[in-house]
Amino acid sequence: MISFSVLIANYNNGKYFKECYNSLMDQTYGNWEVVIIDDASTDDSVEIIQSLIKDNPRFKLYHNSTNQGCGFTKRECIKYAEGEICAFLDPDDALYPQALELTALEFYHRNDIVATYSQMMLCNEYLNPDKIYPGTKQIYNNQFFFNCPIQFAHFFAFKKEVYWKTSGINPKLKNAVDQDLYLKILEHGDIRYIKEPLYLYRLHSNGISQHNAKQSAKESFARVIHEAMKRRGLRKINNKNVPEKFTDSKEIYELLNYQTHKLHRLINKIKVSLNI
Repeated sequence: MISFSVLIANYNNGKYFKECYNSLMDQTYGNWEVVIIDDASTDDSVEIIQSLIKDNPRFKLYHNSTNQGCGFTKRECIKYAEGEICAFLDPDDALYPQALELTALEFYHRNDIVATYSQMMLCNEYLNPDKIYPGTKQIYNNQFFFNCPIQFAHFFAFKKEVYWKTSGINPKLKNAVDQDLYLKILEHGDIRYIKEPLYLYRLHSNGISQHNAKQSAKESFARVIHEAMKRRGLRKINNKNVPEKFTDSKEIYELLNYQTHKLHRLINKIKVSLNI
């Protein structure tokens, strides 16, 4: 059986962790571990997590001595992971019972892929399902794919051996950490789309990617995209020059405006269906 590492970076989400924990214990797949790093929470997160995981050897809990932020903490999670496949789960979210099993099966049947992603279910603050996130699509992965507009998110799982071929998660990032990871992993192979929701995403006022953090996340995402362009050696996109240095997010997003057009999306959809 393929070994799975579920990675959790926690900061002040103790009150939500029980549902996250229960969803892991309800998994239909057996060969998994959980790596949790608490980023110097100021609430009772550590006490709550410890009371739930107790002496369960599947769970490993570590601590940052000071608050380091999302990028640093997620990067640290992977250092402790022992599984062949890794995936991040936010402590305020949860997984469907078959999430790990269906993901592992994709890697088992398709040795050529480097990652998988699925649909995700948007939920209210109490984790009651509302609707499937509509932005998730089957993607056409090439050097001009930047996941902008957003076409995939959770549940993203990737081969750990492939991760170590990249520069890894940028520890300085506070936002767009996942997007940075997606783009780096997809530069090393193809991805498989699981067209059903495996992830329960909780919408609440304290979410790191929600509310007041949106503008900051947009700026960070633009920087991540620019870094991907430079990493891939792209000098022009749609006959427009890629800037040597990042100046502002508007300049980057203007380069990608053509990717929102219906014709471009139709062409990519045809390429995906024909497996070009």
